[in-house]
Order: sequence, then C-alpha cells, then structure tokens
Amino acid sequence: MKIKKNIALNDSGFIFDPSTGDSFNTNPVGLEIVQMLKQGKSQKEIGAFFLKEYSVDEATFEKDFYDFVNMLSKLKLTERDENEKI
Repeated sequence: MKIKKNIALNDSGFIFDPSTGDSFNTNPVGLEIVQMLKQGKSQKEIGAFFLKEYSVDEATFEKDFYDFVNMLSKLKLTERDENEKI
C-alpha cells in the first residue's frame, strides 16, 4: 500500500487531497508513517525504523500501524502498490 501521488503533505502534519478537496491533520508519528509510505517504504522497513527509534514493541507497532493504514485507506488517501499481494 502506498499514499496516492497527488496527496500533499507539509511538515506540520497537514494532508491535502487535491482530487477531492479534503484535508486532514495527523500527529508527528502519523506524519512519519505517511511520508515513509509516500516514499515507497514497506511495512517491514517502517516497522524496523519505529522499533529502533521509539520504545515500542513489535506487537503494539503492528496493531497501531494497521489501524492507521486502514484509516488512511478509508479516507481514500492510499492506493494499492502494484507489487503488493492481495
């Protein structure tokens, strides 16, 4: 899964979808995840970064990550990566 190419981000956590005009805000951790997804990082790469940089266990990260990504999907901010398994 990746963030749609047309989604705009700024450093304060503001997310804008120009195709719908919708805008959203996220906290700094959410912004890091969105930026990494936009860069094409995999869930494994993102997980490795968060496990190294923050005091979080793998099970907690995976649950929170999937919850956040599902929310991004429901807001129609993501698209399926062509290499992603269904």
